[in-house]
Amino acid sequence: MKILVCIKQVPDTTAKISIKADKQGVETNGIKWVMNPYDEFAVEEAIKLKEANAGSTLSVITVGPKARAVEALRTALAMGADDAIMVDAEENVDNLCTAKALAAAIEKEGPFDMVFTGKLAIDDQQSAVTQMLSELCGIPHANVVSKYTFANGNSEVEREIEGGAKEVLELKGKSVIGANKGLNTPRYASLPGIMKAKKKPVKDYSLADLGVDAQQSKVSYKEFSLPPERPAVKMIEGEPAGQTASLVSLLKDEAKVL
Repeated sequence: MKILVCIKQVPDTTAKISIKADKQGVETNGIKWVMNPYDEFAVEEAIKLKEANAGSTLSVITVGPKARAVEALRTALAMGADDAIMVDAEENVDNLCTAKALAAAIEKEGPFDMVFTGKLAIDDQQSAVTQMLSELCGIPHANVVSKYTFANGNSEVEREIEGGAKEVLELKGKSVIGANKGLNTPRYASLPGIMKAKKKPVKDYSLADLGVDAQQSKVSYKEFSLPPERPAVKMIEGEPAGQTASLVSLLKDEAKVL
């Protein structure tokens, strides 16, 4: 099998975010960048699939600023991927432009028998590239996948749907699978893996190489703002009966959730 995982580099979840003076983005200086956490589940599942099918190869790809985003690829290579594809692009290309670049790279480097992604990126939370990539490649997809089984060339997936229910789907042939938390436990990159990753090939493309115009991005950001500060915790004193009455009153009159 020839397997591909699409990953994204995002700010670490513990990073302290500040807004640019023009309010059209966030300050990236000093931010620690990491592989998108949901993409880690995608990489792990792809490695498991590779290990279960002798002779398979695993590639990883990302679209973003090459100067830093290549480090996310190195992380995936250290985990067990065989090679990587770096598509150099500006930070602000939108989801459709990203999906077009990925689809064009797949056409050049493929065909791939299976494509994995994370269910969404934790920076923009849009959960759109998986579906767009599926449409552009003309293959089925399933997102928010928490259980994956591959047999006889087909995929059986279990995915979460609204209301806490589960949905089981069978996807025939090559597919795009969006990994969710709980699908597996991603492995840590070992020291030997990190050393080997430095020697594994990384192929470079620009958007122009793939026939994608960055000006096709349809989304622009006009004003970023941080969420308001959370109010201080309010402690309710007194006996249980009085506390209950006070809590109901606060929820009804102040929080207005009742």
